[in-house]
Amino acid sequence: MEFSLLGAALIGVGLVYAVLYWEARRGIAADCTRDLWDIALSAAVVGLLVGRLAAMVSNGVNPLTHPADILIVRGGVATGPAAVAALATTAWLGRSELWRVADGLSAASLAGLGGWHAGCLVRGTCLGTPSDLPWAVAQSGSTITRHPVEIYAAIVLVAGAVILALLRYRSSLMPGAAAGTALVVASAVRLATEPLRPAIGNGPVGWYVLGVVAGMGVVTLSVRRRRVARES
Repeated sequence: MEFSLLGAALIGVGLVYAVLYWEARRGIAADCTRDLWDIALSAAVVGLLVGRLAAMVSNGVNPLTHPADILIVRGGVATGPAAVAALATTAWLGRSELWRVADGLSAASLAGLGGWHAGCLVRGTCLGTPSDLPWAVAQSGSTITRHPVEIYAAIVLVAGAVILALLRYRSSLMPGAAAGTALVVASAVRLATEPLRPAIGNGPVGWYVLGVVAGMGVVTLSVRRRRVARES
């Protein structure tokens, strides 16, 4: 039985908490950091559950007859349904202060996603398509070296989280700008790394494109609100 999915989730959750803690110490989190943490944790749990159930169903596994498989890594987590479920949970729980909550979780969410991808180290799922690059890695017992594609994604996502957190700390962003930027970064990273994944052609590329477009739309609306505020 393989429960390493939980290890990857714990790495992601740990990075979410670390970023929220760092931001709270510098006064750039929302009014209540504990509330943000509760929302983030709830959204992550719901997202993982929905994404795991969707992956099981798509692979022909009945969750009702195989409930233990929810915690076993056999088909992974369906990215699109997981992301939608997590975003919907965040929107519902933070509905009274939607943009403050979304912006407050923006950098932490990117860090958490980076931690999830870095969890490939405990899951043994870091490698993608064949590569001759110096940093390419071979699986145990194989002579074929491959892109450590999950590590690529983890590095870019964590870097994006750091940059976004610093931007929030050093400049005044309009409501929604940080959240939209985080959505663009997360979706673009997955879109860019998809060709390096072994299951090319089966990945949810449409979800990533939708995420980029939606994130850019949020950022655009934020910029327009700033312009209107300045002119008025």
